Amino acid sequence: MKIKRYNKKNSYSFCFGAQPVMDLLKKKREKVLRVVFKEAGLKEKDVKKVMGFVKKNDIYFEINDKLIEKIASKENTYVVGVFEKYECELNKDKGHVVLVNPRNPGNLGTVMRNMVGFGFEDLVLIKPAVDVFQPSAVRSAMGSMFYVNFKYFNSFEEYKEDFKNHNIYLFMLDGEKEIADVKFEKPFSLVFGNESRGLAKKFKKHGQTIFIPHSEHIDSLNLSMSVGIALYVSSK
Repeated sequence: MKIKRYNKKNSYSFCFGAQPVMDLLKKKREKVLRVVFKEAGLKEKDVKKVMGFVKKNDIYFEINDKLIEKIASKENTYVVGVFEKYECELNKDKGHVVLVNPRNPGNLGTVMRNMVGFGFEDLVLIKPAVDVFQPSAVRSAMGSMFYVNFKYFNSFEEYKEDFKNHNIYLFMLDGEKEIADVKFEKPFSLVFGNESRGLAKKFKKHGQTIFIPHSEHIDSLNLSMSVGIALYVSSK
């Protein structure tokens, strides 16, 4: 199989770095197509750990500096996991994070890290949305994406129809209640708009609107920061 630079149409993607690759190997081993090492990193402790794992579990690997240089954006990348794209199913009885039309792969990756940090497993992406397998999203997640179930929906209404029992909490700048005053009833969906526009006013009909207070010196909080705050408060 000839490996090329990432393209959304490809059936595979890449995971960069020793620890994220270990997460890939532990959580999605059946999706791993190969592990590629760079000669210069073979003496590194974490890289040795990956090498030991792939040998022990009979996972195909190769030492190929040129391939890593072709597909990696950072010079100090010593190991790359090439894995097959996959689909997930969401838990019916657990909390969901819902991102409506997210655009930034770095934010998406950080959201997944926040989710894993606070014990959330299920991520909903409402189209149009950034490609979760884009290498910059995978890199930002730092292995966390392999602990997250993610699923795309064509519209918020489609998602809501599939999860009728979820209580909907919508995060908006003009939300009705401050987050500290909200009692989150399980199972729930924490819904956020994209980085530039937030949620449109039409979403207010779907559930409880919430705002996160901040100083007057900024217009709004970063998406991944807002999600992190919501996850922390709702998990208490």
